[in-house]
Amino acid sequence: MYSLAQRVKQRVLDEILKIKVSIANRVYPLNIRRSEEEKIRLAVKRINEAVTRFEEKYAVNDKQDILAMCALQFASLYEGRQLEGDRFNKNLEADLQAMHRVADELLGR
Repeated sequence: MYSLAQRVKQRVLDEILKIKVSIANRVYPLNIRRSEEEKIRLAVKRINEAVTRFEEKYAVNDKQDILAMCALQFASLYEGRQLEGDRFNKNLEADLQAMHRVADELLGR
C-alpha cells in the first residue's frame, strides 16, 4: 500500500507529459502538464508561423534576430491586451460605482 505522499507524487508524475517541440528548426524537450499541451502546441505553431513570415518579409538569415523580432511582436501584443484590459476594468468599475450611486438614490439611502 502506498503512503499518501507516494500517491500524490505518482498523481503529479502521471499528469506530467514529456514532449518535444520544434521552434525555428531547433528541437526543445519540455515537461508540461497534460492540461497545457494544446496551449503549448498552439503557441509553438504561432511562433513558427511568425518566424516564417519574418524570413519571407526580411532578408534576415540569423535565427536569433528573427526570434528576437518574434519575441518583440508577441510581447507588444500581450502588453497591448494588458493595457486594454486595464482600461476596460477601470471603465467597468466607474460604471458600477455610478450604478451603485443611482441605486442608493432610488432606495433613499
